[in-house]
Amino acid sequence: MTKKIHTDEVDHLFDAILTLKSKEECYSFFEDVCTVNELLSISQRYEVAMMLKDKKTYMEISEKTGASTATISRVNRSLNYGNDGYELVFERLQK
Repeated sequence: MTKKIHTDEVDHLFDAILTLKSKEECYSFFEDVCTVNELLSISQRYEVAMMLKDKKTYMEISEKTGASTATISRVNRSLNYGNDGYELVFERLQK
């Protein structure tokens, strides 16, 4: 999947994101760039990933986040077989 998303447009977006310096700046930018549903979906997947890392069951995760088992499974697959992006963030947040 990585090769499919490596485009100049995605590079430009990531460069823009990397200029943000606070949560308020993130809110301003992402509210302009994303729909409410897109942002909520992304944040839900991140919550699912944190709960999976904490060894919560699919049932617990679904009840707390409202995520479907398909979404939980997709996030779990990313945690186990993805590009370690979640793990990178988790490690940095622990410091």
